[in-house]
Amino acid sequence: MKARDVMTSPVITAKTTDLVVQIAKTLLERRISGMPIVDDKGKMVGIVSEGDLIRRAEAGTERRRSWWLQAFVDDGTLAAEYVKAHGRTAADVMHRDPVTAGPDTPLHEIAALMESHGVKRIPIVEKGHLVGIVSRSNLIQAVAGTKMGLEIPLSDSAIREKVMERLNQQPWANTWRLNVTVDDGVVNLWGIANADTERQALRVVAETTPGVRAVNDHLMKEPMGQWA
Repeated sequence: MKARDVMTSPVITAKTTDLVVQIAKTLLERRISGMPIVDDKGKMVGIVSEGDLIRRAEAGTERRRSWWLQAFVDDGTLAAEYVKAHGRTAADVMHRDPVTAGPDTPLHEIAALMESHGVKRIPIVEKGHLVGIVSRSNLIQAVAGTKMGLEIPLSDSAIREKVMERLNQQPWANTWRLNVTVDDGVVNLWGIANADTERQALRVVAETTPGVRAVNDHLMKEPMGQWA
C-alpha cells in the first residue's frame, strides 16, 4: 500500500498568521494532534503539533531552569524557548521544514520516517502542494482494514514448501537447525531456537502462511556445553 491509499484528504490546515489559541481549539474540536501550516498559495511551510503547545505561558508550563543550569544554555536557545512559550501566531510556534513524503511513497517508508524522525504524522506533498497527511492512526486503520483472503486448500507438502520458503527469506532464521513437518494443515516446528524472540518469530512465520490451521512448537534450546 502507498500513502495515497490511507492518507487523510483534504487536510485541516492553518495559516502562519492564525492565533495559537485558535489552533489549540481546532486541535481539540477536530480531535487531531497536529495541523500543517500553509502560506497564501497553499504551500506548506510548517506544522504545529500538540508537542509545540505543551510549554506555554497561558498554562504555566513554560520551561523553567535553576539559575545554575540556565547559565549553561546559550542566549539563542533561551530566546527561541521564549518565543515558543509566548508567541501569539502559528509562525511563532510551528516546526519549520517538517519531513514530508509523496503520494506514492510505500507505507513501510512512511513508518520508517515516523520512527527515525520521532513524529506522529507525515504530510503528503505533490508538486509543492499539500494533498494529504498520514498519521499513525491511518497506519493502524490500514492494519484493521486488511481483508483476509479466501482460504484455498493446500496440500501438506505445499504448505511445508511455503513455510520453508518464507523462513529462508529471513536473515534471523537459522534453517539449518530447524525442521518443519505438516500434518493435515498443522505445522510442527522442530529443532533449536535459543532466543524466545526467535521462537516467537518462527511461530508467527508458520501461523501467517496460507493454509496453516495450527502450529505446534516442539523447539528446544541448545543444551549447555554442547560444543565443549
